[in-house]
Amino acid sequence: MRLSAIADGFNGIVVHLANHDVTLTAVSRAPLAKLQAFRQRMGWTFPWASSAGGEFNYDFNVSFSEEAQRAGAIDYNYRRGGFVMDALPTTGPVAEFAAMSGTDVPTYARDRPGLSAFALEDGVVYHTYSTYARGVDGIWGMFPWLDRAPKGRNEAGGPWWRHHDDYGRG
Repeated sequence: MRLSAIADGFNGIVVHLANHDVTLTAVSRAPLAKLQAFRQRMGWTFPWASSAGGEFNYDFNVSFSEEAQRAGAIDYNYRRGGFVMDALPTTGPVAEFAAMSGTDVPTYARDRPGLSAFALEDGVVYHTYSTYARGVDGIWGMFPWLDRAPKGRNEAGGPWWRHHDDYGRG
């Protein structure tokens, strides 16, 4: 759910980034065929890669094993524990987001939002930046608009966003 709301803003900026020698690529752990089908449903054209079977998401601390979760050994947003999704069992918005995503809370909580930047120089890839949790809000296209609206994000009622093709479906 998070990525879909964030990704709705990617199509329009990809060309601008490319003309500044920047490539935007989304990465998810789902199998590529599933990502491509969802991408087509949403009408997205930006590059989207699958890290299924690889360590990319784990290496950048946005995905966690079930064992690490049980042991309370999750390092996310530059600290160990203390994040709302670390307190299992979780109720409220986290449980609602898990249900909206078609999974249970522990599984949902093992994947979290993050953004990383890399530079390629002389054939070497350098990791130059990462941000997590609320640090990702800056690329979430609707947030700057809502943050300036009279009621702001109006988050008090729990999960409030949907896949863009789900609005009006009850």
